[in-house]
Amino acid sequence: MRAEILAALREESGYISGQELCERFGVSRTAVWKSINQLKKQGYEIEAVTNKGYRIVSAPDLLNENELMSVQKTEWIGKKIYYYDVLDSTNIQAGRLAQEGADHGTLVVAGRQEAGKGRRGRGWESPADTGVFMTLILRPEIEPGNASMLTLVAALAVVKGIAALTQLKPLIKWPNDIVVNKKKVCGILTEMDAQIDYVNHIVVGIGINVQNREFPDEIDKIATSLYLECGRKTNRAALIEAVCEEFERYYEKYMETQDLSRIVEEYNHFLINFNQKVRILDPREPYEGIALGVTNRGELIVDTDGKRRLVSSGEVSVRGVYGYV
Repeated sequence: MRAEILAALREESGYISGQELCERFGVSRTAVWKSINQLKKQGYEIEAVTNKGYRIVSAPDLLNENELMSVQKTEWIGKKIYYYDVLDSTNIQAGRLAQEGADHGTLVVAGRQEAGKGRRGRGWESPADTGVFMTLILRPEIEPGNASMLTLVAALAVVKGIAALTQLKPLIKWPNDIVVNKKKVCGILTEMDAQIDYVNHIVVGIGINVQNREFPDEIDKIATSLYLECGRKTNRAALIEAVCEEFERYYEKYMETQDLSRIVEEYNHFLINFNQKVRILDPREPYEGIALGVTNRGELIVDTDGKRRLVSSGEVSVRGVYGYV
């Protein structure tokens, strides 16, 4: 009931009476009072005024199921939320839950990861109480060959979610990184379980550096956080909700065509690679060119001396952005 009361407090611009809460949730005044006190103990500042009721003044940067549910406005994402203080990896756990039959739109969130997964098997720094570590379970009726585009859908959602809660202007480094001031603030990892012509499930993992105040020496020059860039804390539950709301919007557009044709123009607007020199680390033969945006299928268009090449996989480093100067 705490989540419902918290949501009710957040919906009101002013006070909400204890009687109204009792009637809305079919509980006693004592039950409401106990729930309010439990919320206060967790760090929520709730004002109680006789003959007026309760008003939420401020909320701590907490991550738990109650907090996530209380800010939820999505239509289908997060109707089932699994929150863990510690996990090996949200993608690994989401894969387990998907195998057990978890519904489309299930959201997995962790306060800390012990084996965070990055692209190509790399690790992802996941210290406690600093970041957003989340994974969405999806069961789209699409061709397996179209699944990789969901990484780009997620990238747009993250850019818009961050921009909605901060004054920052994040950009996308194709295919799966979000950067602020030329430093990485977010990574996205999409993994699929499929048969030849059928998708069993897809998990989309998103890791955002939020409250980090420092990074290990080996990544200090290429990584940043929302706190370091804007100088204040960003509520992580609110950020997760903002990203999920944006993901729903872009996902519906993607599903209409099973490609990026309805969002490609907007994606290219946020592409930091656009009209920039890039180096394609093709294992057969690395080459350089000018990135001209992405296609409707999410391939990077690279101009090499007048010849256009499409990049659908592999490492891309961008001149002037981390990793290639």
